[in-house]
Amino acid sequence: MPAILCQHVSMSYGPLQALRDVSLAVAHGEFVSLVGPSGSGKSTLLRLIAGLAEPTSGRVLVDGMLPDTARQARRYGIVFQSPTLYGWRSVADNVALPLEIIGVPREEREARAAEVLDLVGLTEFARARPSQLSGGMQQRVALARALAYRPPILLMDEPFAALDDLTRERLAQELLNIQARASLTIFFVTHHIADAVFLSDRVAVLSPRPGHVRADIPIGLPRPRGRATREDPAFLADIVRVRQGLEIGD
Repeated sequence: MPAILCQHVSMSYGPLQALRDVSLAVAHGEFVSLVGPSGSGKSTLLRLIAGLAEPTSGRVLVDGMLPDTARQARRYGIVFQSPTLYGWRSVADNVALPLEIIGVPREEREARAAEVLDLVGLTEFARARPSQLSGGMQQRVALARALAYRPPILLMDEPFAALDDLTRERLAQELLNIQARASLTIFFVTHHIADAVFLSDRVAVLSPRPGHVRADIPIGLPRPRGRATREDPAFLADIVRVRQGLEIGD
């Protein structure tokens, strides 16, 4: 059973059809990015996978379970475009908040917060307030919070969209390092083609609304990936392939 499975998923909001007959699978340990034009239903599909909405038709399974069941079993974490941190709490306390909500004892909360802050390279900022951090560091705090209860699957909805190019590229590199260290499956929604290619094993391309998967492009760039990857002709060629997937007529 794949980590994420969407079978003939459609989603409508009244007369507006957002997604049409989407079928997509993400294997355990795989990094899959979803790209598409604005309004194509990228975030809608992520919300369906996260159990934040139910499809009009079709089926979504996460780790072999319905999304709501998978959420209760804490099989995935979510990182959104905005980090949404609480300014009156320290970085460590923001990270530990989900554990506090589910009743994890303080000593274990603190240990897990320290563990994931080390994973994202923010140990020295554990006692800082969010207002003292840059935008990129705040997003790393949000990532640490999503990983605090050690989910095997990570859902990310355009987490780098508000960042400048240099910060985004640095965080993309850190995300790959974190995936390797934590053995994560990652489903990554983005509008940035270069990020999708750099990060992914595969890039799925949604059509304009109603969105459906009209291209599923394997990325064969060798791992580990780094700065040299972005200068590799194969990287540029894969960017062109994804752009062509976006331009395919229906």
